[in-house]
Amino acid sequence: MYKMHRGHESMHVEMILIFLCTLVIAQIVLVQWKRRHGRSYNLVTLLQMWVVPLYFTIKLYWWRFLSMWGMFSVITSYILFKATRKPLSGKTPRLVYKWFLLIYKLSYAFGVVGYLAIMFTMCGFNLFFRIKARDSMDFGIVSLFYGLYYGVMGRDFAEICSDYMASTIGFYSISGMPTRSLSDNVCAVCGQIIVQLDEEGLTENTYQLSCNHVFHEFCIRGWCIVGKKQTCPYCKEKVDLKRMISNPWERTHFLYGQILDWLRYLVAWQPVVIGIVQGINYSLGLE
Repeated sequence: MYKMHRGHESMHVEMILIFLCTLVIAQIVLVQWKRRHGRSYNLVTLLQMWVVPLYFTIKLYWWRFLSMWGMFSVITSYILFKATRKPLSGKTPRLVYKWFLLIYKLSYAFGVVGYLAIMFTMCGFNLFFRIKARDSMDFGIVSLFYGLYYGVMGRDFAEICSDYMASTIGFYSISGMPTRSLSDNVCAVCGQIIVQLDEEGLTENTYQLSCNHVFHEFCIRGWCIVGKKQTCPYCKEKVDLKRMISNPWERTHFLYGQILDWLRYLVAWQPVVIGIVQGINYSLGLE
């Protein structure tokens, strides 16, 4: 390899400069796109997240990931179909939030297990259990990837479903005023009757935000945590998530969400940037 590329130092420098310039320009374009047209950016990014790993799994014959991807896609497509129906069934919001909350918890668990397995191998603890370092590291990397990938997909689909459901119910509008008036005994997320505040309801407890609007606890937690919403579904007032979450173990989920946002770019757009760089190098005759 060294002999084959000897004397090509100037070409290699040119290729590095092309890569760095393309990377900087792509960052600027993506940031401006997200700032000016956030909805289209999120939809295209979600499509990239869905399609790019599928291409590599088929190309590299990763049938295990392909089977899990297919099962996740079928169930999520059904959930998305139910969430976009008009009129919206009263059982759909609870079904949607339960599914994405399950994905959220599973992806979090897989991510933690994968990270611990990697650290377990790097510290050499695998030798005590007579596990090969390669097998232990492969398990950790695969688990971490599954957790992060499906965590990102689940959060993005949850946001889409929450927007569609709330707009269909009529208490919330993405832009503009609500189309229906909220009664004191109706949850603005699912549209179902609330029993009484701070009392055991038919399905779950209720929760009151700082704006005094009352919701089913599971609905508002799904709206804020799973759907990444930080406003009241009805009046759009800012929600104090720190006040809402009293469990100290749930506070780490916010940091986890920030990590997922960073990985969204790494998985969805980094392959596109590298493809553009390779296209430029090919057109200029650089190898």
